Parts: sequence; C-alpha cells; structure tokens
Amino acid sequence: MSKRPTHDLTSLTGRIRAWLHFYLKDHHLLRMAWWNLAQIAPGVWRSNQPSPWRLRRMRARGVTTVVSLRGASRRSFNLFEERACVDLGLDFVRLTGVMARRPVPAADMLAIVDGLAAIPGPKLFHCKSGADRTGLIAALYLILIEDVDVAEAARTQLGRRWVHFPRTRAGVLDHIFRVYLRDAAPAGQGFRDWLETVYDPAEVQADFDDWRAGAGRWAA
Repeated sequence: MSKRPTHDLTSLTGRIRAWLHFYLKDHHLLRMAWWNLAQIAPGVWRSNQPSPWRLRRMRARGVTTVVSLRGASRRSFNLFEERACVDLGLDFVRLTGVMARRPVPAADMLAIVDGLAAIPGPKLFHCKSGADRTGLIAALYLILIEDVDVAEAARTQLGRRWVHFPRTRAGVLDHIFRVYLRDAAPAGQGFRDWLETVYDPAEVQADFDDWRAGAGRWAA
C-alpha cells in the first residue's frame, strides 16, 4: 500500500505540489461547480470539501465554524482549509471516527454528533464529497438532535441527490437505519437507546451483505 502524501506550504514548490494534489488527486476540479451544499437545520450546513474561496462565501452567509470529518493528516485539503479558516477568522474543528464504507462503533458516531451539536453555530460540516460520511452524520444529527423521524432523516440525507448510492459498499451506512426500522422501531425502542444497547457494526455489515445479495433474512 502506498504511503499517503503529506504537504508543506512553506515553500513555492511545496505549495505547487499541494495545489496539484488538491485539484487533481483530491478532485477539487469537480467541486469547483459542484458544492453538494444544503442547510439541514437552522444554522447547520452540510457540503463537500470547501475551497478557501468557498469558505469566504460561507462566511458571508454567516458561518462561523467549519467542521471537517476528514481526519488530521498534513495533506493539501486540511492545510488549505486550516489556513483559510485562520485568515477568515473562522473556527476550524476536526471530528474523526466515521468511515464511508463500513459501520463504526456507536460510541464513535455519537461522539461526532454530540460534538457537532455542542459547537456554536452557524456551522458547516463536510467530508470529501459530502455524500457518504457527511450524509450519515447529517441523518444522525437530525434524528438525535433535531428529533426528526428516522426514516425521513435517512431518506433525505442519504441518497442519489447527494451522489450516495445505497447498493455500493457505502450503502452499509443506510443499512444502519434499515436494521433499526425493521428490528427496533416497531417495538418502540428509541434510536439512541438502540445504538447504545443493541447496534453491532459487524452484524449490520453481515446483514447488509445479505441484503445486497438477496440472501439470509432478505431472501425472496
């Protein structure tokens, strides 16, 4: 496995390499016209990876804090975002632990959502494409913080409108809600309580594999 690059903005050569990585390897050329942006609750925005220019636009909309779900590496996107936030007077926060293609422990998801809720707004949170990780956290935020119906939150925050596709590997994130709605909601168990006491990432992954294959409990 190739080592992920780190970048350095202190030299002209380093900045050129970082910009090339940001625009080409990190696909910012696509994001120049495609923002994947929406306000999901008062003062709470979701999007894909913003550029420094777009952060300026979001500040003009009132955003004061930017939250990244992309980890803490010294890669181009983090360096440019951190510098832009300093220049614009925006708070920059990293919340890590969620992944795009496999379910993670409940404690990690709850820590991110509760951490996001505790951050003063208006705020913008994002991953790379604003499709999978961002969609999961958006759905969880609406359910756990805004008291939105589980089925509605999952339907509106994870779907093709965001370039999230349920039958890809990232569709396991949808399956967290599908399993809850099938197994726990009919009995009246609350979603947070289910996450804390019943939810098992390995079981959800195995059940998702069955669902995609039409096997197990999902067999015709």
